[in-house]
Amino acid sequence: MRIAIIAITRNGARLGSQLREGLGTADLHVLQKFAGQAGKVAVPFAGDLKGLVARLWPDVKGFVFIMAAGIVVRMIAPLLESKDKDPAVVVMDEGGRFAVSLLSGHLGGANELACRCAHVTGAREVITTATDANDLPSFDLLAKEAGWAIEDLSRIKTLNALLLEGEEIAVVDPTDRVRAYFNGKARLTFHDTFVQALQSGAKGFVFATNRRLPPQSQSDALLILRPRNLALGIGCNSGTPAEEIEEVVTVQLKRLFLALKSVAVIGSAMAKRGEEGLLRFAERHCIELRFYESEELNGVAVPSPPSAHALEAIGAVGVAEPSAVLASNGGSLLLKKVKSGNVTLAIAEIV
Repeated sequence: MRIAIIAITRNGARLGSQLREGLGTADLHVLQKFAGQAGKVAVPFAGDLKGLVARLWPDVKGFVFIMAAGIVVRMIAPLLESKDKDPAVVVMDEGGRFAVSLLSGHLGGANELACRCAHVTGAREVITTATDANDLPSFDLLAKEAGWAIEDLSRIKTLNALLLEGEEIAVVDPTDRVRAYFNGKARLTFHDTFVQALQSGAKGFVFATNRRLPPQSQSDALLILRPRNLALGIGCNSGTPAEEIEEVVTVQLKRLFLALKSVAVIGSAMAKRGEEGLLRFAERHCIELRFYESEELNGVAVPSPPSAHALEAIGAVGVAEPSAVLASNGGSLLLKKVKSGNVTLAIAEIV
């Protein structure tokens, strides 16, 4: 996490220097006239605090402001987007007594950052998220720690409220990570199927699945967590646009009732490492790309016969199926190779 510490007073500069040293990789920005108190590594700024924060905001993942909380609230308000995009924001008083998690406590990591700041300086961390205040786990923090996506962020508030109220929440989770994470805390019941859970009489529902659910099974009290356990194998002709790749992937995932948010990785041939459309599609959805040499692809047993086109072009017996299997760490194919236009696609489940 890239962290920026910002101080605007003499004592703040000293505290910022202590924080920078303790946090390790943080950048320290200090009002120019107090830069001498912060050491040579500090980056002085002339006085446009609002402009400095606006410039840093898109790239920094965690801010530690050493100043009054009111200044920070007014300054960052126009910059806020959503709880899954905003950085962690921690505020410390210049006396170093409190480290307040102000924004993005769970998904942004502000609660954790506040605790780190408190540990470094001897301050007291101030955490106000309700689940933490009640010593309860939360579903958004579970998703973050597990590396899962959240289908609809607005449902987090509903489910965490049910946790706090002690209401029953029915869970379907083949990975069993929800059970382990909560470890007996909160009123969770566990079920093998969606139907069993929905008929349980619980007030809320949490499903951890890569499956798309039919609209009739949806509920305002249903939170869907997406384990990232799908791998795509993609082959494409040179110059294939990202939009065509996206259309083929979307159609096939929908046909199999699979969710795009569960896709963790795309595999393809090394010859496609500079394919702009493929790179843009992966970047658009924050999906990792892995490329394989033809020798690696040829070492994978796949159901489809060798492709004359791939053999002629890159010396590989195929691209989509072996790439999917390799990217899934040897997982099983959920979709054998299909060809549509300029794109070939296979899908495997990660083991």
